Amino acid sequence: MTAEQIAALISERMPEADPVRVEGDDGVHFSALVVSPAFEGMRAVQRHQRVYAALQGLIGGAIHALALDTLTPAEWATRGPLH
Repeated sequence: MTAEQIAALISERMPEADPVRVEGDDGVHFSALVVSPAFEGMRAVQRHQRVYAALQGLIGGAIHALALDTLTPAEWATRGPLH
């Protein structure tokens, strides 16, 4: 599985999310940034569960590890696009 494939799956299954950025060079360990208005009012664990649900069981299989940074658009605006 590639970072691009993971980003495409998240974008397809969470169409409100923008941006979605995924990095990973070894094909099994990845990090992702997902910005979505759907995260508003959610705790971090709930946000992560939402992304895991979008990946429908790939975590622990094709994706061995996924570090997540999940933000609302307002949180993203305060951090800026360089982070």
